[in-house]
Amino acid sequence: MTNLELEALARRARLLILEGIYTAQSGHPGGSLSCVDALTTLYFDEMRLDPAKPRDPERDRFVLSKGHCAPALYAVLALRGFFPEEDMRLLRSIKAHLSGHPDMTHVPGVDMSTGSLGQGISAAVGMALAAKTQGKDYRTYAICGDGEMDEGQVWEAAMAAAKWKLDNLCLLVDVNGLQIDGSTEKVMPTAPLDEKFAAFRWHVIHAEGHDFAQLRAALSEARATKAQPSVILLRTVKGKGVSFMENDAGWHGKAPNEAQYLAAVAELTGKEAENNG
Repeated sequence: MTNLELEALARRARLLILEGIYTAQSGHPGGSLSCVDALTTLYFDEMRLDPAKPRDPERDRFVLSKGHCAPALYAVLALRGFFPEEDMRLLRSIKAHLSGHPDMTHVPGVDMSTGSLGQGISAAVGMALAAKTQGKDYRTYAICGDGEMDEGQVWEAAMAAAKWKLDNLCLLVDVNGLQIDGSTEKVMPTAPLDEKFAAFRWHVIHAEGHDFAQLRAALSEARATKAQPSVILLRTVKGKGVSFMENDAGWHGKAPNEAQYLAAVAELTGKEAENNG
């Protein structure tokens, strides 16, 4: 798949994210839009999986540790063929299976139920360790938010991953600089994340989180790294793709009204029409 094809899929995913959140009038657009390019790359270019066999024991695993960004994961899963795209209109509805946070018991393709920040990466460490002890060759991937780095459990998981030399584990950190209460620097500064992970004996990779060539190269480097886990620090923009949502912490957990939704759709479809033309 080419970078342009991945870009087109990510635009479609952004439209599904907005459709779901607008219809539900609930959800988290900002962080969903910032991590969707990484998710698109994982599910369409990197991970070994088969939508027809979502519980295949040989599949690669993924954990969305920042579970409130479930709309991004659901959109990519729908595009990948795990369930119909139309299901996004029932996001957070009691009539459907797409809860506000990932639910592995009801949503095909979800490998771990998440929500409480900091816990998803610990589950991913467990999955990677299970593969090691069982002699399996599947890989485990996880995405955390940079605000999630405030959680002490993240660093406990990091210590465990280094101890067991989990080179089959790759963590992606969505470094968009914002969390629910404002900038990460003001709420609880965690920089320098690269030096901290290096001190925890992780292989550290930097990448632009909206550049598909860099995303693919970073994941390839992580796959080639041996004897230690890898972390990819993704420089991203919260609300990426919708100009009035970009770099605005107010869009962390707010649904657009009708005028805002139509403006966002027009912006995204306009870009799509321009690129296709």
